[in-house]
Amino acid sequence: MSWTTPTHLKEQLQRRWDRGEILAACVTGETIFPLRLKLSKPTARDVMERFDEVGRWAQALREESRERRGFGYAIEWKETRHRIHGRNMLPAAVFVPSEEDALRLIGKAREVARFAELVEATLAPFPHLREWLTHKPLTALENGSDWSRILAVLEYFRSHPRPSLYVRQLNIAEVDTKFIERRKGLLTELLDMVLPNTTISTEATGARNFERRYGLRNEVPLIRFRILDPALFIQGLSDLSVPPEQFAQLAPPVRRVFITENKINGLAFPDVPSGLVIFGLGYGLERLVEIGWLREKNIWYWGDIDTHGFAILDRLRTILPHVHSFLMDRDTLMAHVSLWGQELTRERFDGELEHLTAPERALFEDLKHDRLGKQVRLEQERISYGLVQRAINVASNPISK
Repeated sequence: MSWTTPTHLKEQLQRRWDRGEILAACVTGETIFPLRLKLSKPTARDVMERFDEVGRWAQALREESRERRGFGYAIEWKETRHRIHGRNMLPAAVFVPSEEDALRLIGKAREVARFAELVEATLAPFPHLREWLTHKPLTALENGSDWSRILAVLEYFRSHPRPSLYVRQLNIAEVDTKFIERRKGLLTELLDMVLPNTTISTEATGARNFERRYGLRNEVPLIRFRILDPALFIQGLSDLSVPPEQFAQLAPPVRRVFITENKINGLAFPDVPSGLVIFGLGYGLERLVEIGWLREKNIWYWGDIDTHGFAILDRLRTILPHVHSFLMDRDTLMAHVSLWGQELTRERFDGELEHLTAPERALFEDLKHDRLGKQVRLEQERISYGLVQRAINVASNPISK
């Protein structure tokens, strides 16, 4: 039987609630009530052939209606006449007269009262959030227990635009570092609406760039490197991690710089006269942009032989066009067929990689289009160490500059 039941009617109201339509009225002052609900009812043939079932259906609707319970949906009745069954009153339409009826029916009266409090507390200091509250009332309600602290964060940034402090240093009552860390997405939505555009770095997007977007200080990503020539150790230190600006000032007297992704490969890199290895940057190559002295060095990059590896190489050459690659060629790949793996995720490309050499691009295209196998990948650490040493020796031969 596909006729509407009291449960179906309640579900219709619940969907209105889940879309935020009922709560939105607390912000706009508009109302969706009285609200007519969809009613799937018996046909004339049903009345004739299934008269008893129709009667039970109508009675079930009546028992759960406003007529019986004092709240909820109301039924519009219509008299039907049948030559066999005579005159009968059957439901013709169903509607919910008021918001109060709806809230009692789905058990949401307390939530609406709480949301009304949130709206009042929000719009007084932040009238610009009216539209947001209208479109995302359930989000506000879900964060109701934290809402006073969320408003405190908004007020702080409005009073202290671009504070140039770490989150840990923000002096906001009852708000700690983790509170902001866990709500960056929500706070971004709200801050964008209450702060002047001149105080927002709009190019910094996503939760990872929250600090930069709103003028906070952030943990500086370090550059890790090893000096490969014992004669050039810095006060006996060879393995160091420093901020990019310090690395830029360091300008060690090396002639050869190797860049590799894998941490263990960086740690196991053999000694190289006048050499240095940078490792573990991944896609964080932008940290090298301000390292001016790198432009004067011989540089080699060693990455995985897969689409990600060539994408990183291409990006590196936008910063340092003279970079050579090593152990990222077809011969190396084919010498390790038994050690091939698969890329779990493929790099997405909006355009061509413009900074690869012809052999590199040919191999990249073969990998990209699965011409050598499905999502072929050769990880750096799978290449035999003897081959690595020979390749480094070749790259380390004196090159005049």
